[in-house]
Amino acid sequence: MSELGKYAPLTYFQLMEVSLRELLVEKGVVSDAEVDAVATDMKTRGPERGAKVVARAWTDPAYKQRLLADGTAACEELGLDVPALRLVVVENTPEVHNVIVCTLCSCYPRMLLGLPPDWYKSREYRSRVVREPRAVLAEFGTAIPDEVAIRVHDSTADMRYLVLPLRPADTEDWSEQRLAGIVTRDSMIGVAPAKAA
Repeated sequence: MSELGKYAPLTYFQLMEVSLRELLVEKGVVSDAEVDAVATDMKTRGPERGAKVVARAWTDPAYKQRLLADGTAACEELGLDVPALRLVVVENTPEVHNVIVCTLCSCYPRMLLGLPPDWYKSREYRSRVVREPRAVLAEFGTAIPDEVAIRVHDSTADMRYLVLPLRPADTEDWSEQRLAGIVTRDSMIGVAPAKAA
C-alpha cells in the first residue's frame, strides 16, 4: 500500500474547510498561525467560562436579571465574546426544568462550554430528548418529579441556549469562585443538576 493509500479521502466539509482556509490565508485576511491559535483555543476550552456566568448570576441578582433578559450582552459584561449569536439563558426553578438540544446538528454554546460531548451530537439524544425528556434525563441520573415541568429548547444556527441551574442548598455563604467550581457542563445543558461538593 502506498503512503497516500493510508489516508481516507477528505469529506466534502473537510475539503471546504481546507479550501476556505487557504483562500483566506492567500488573500491575507488571516494567517495560518491565527487559524491554528483559534482552533487550539477551541479544542482546549472547557465549561469554566459558562460556570463563571452562572456563579455571577447566583451571587448578583441584578446581573441575573440582565443575563435572563439578554444573555449575549450579560456575557460580554464579563469579557466573554459571544460572536454573532443570540444567547438565550433559561432558568431552572423548583417548578420548571430546562434541557438543551440541537435537533438538526449540534449547535451548542462552544464559546462558554467548549466542545460538545459526543452524546450531545448523537442522533439518539437529539431525537429522544424531544420526545421523552423525562426518560432521557433519568438515564443521566437526573430524576425530575412529575409535578416539575420539563422544557426542551432547540438551538439553531444563530441562537444558542444555556441553562441557569438551580443553586444548590447550603451554598449561601460560598464565594463566586467556589460556586463556579460546582457548575458543570452537564448542568448548563440541563441533563444534570449543580451539586454542592
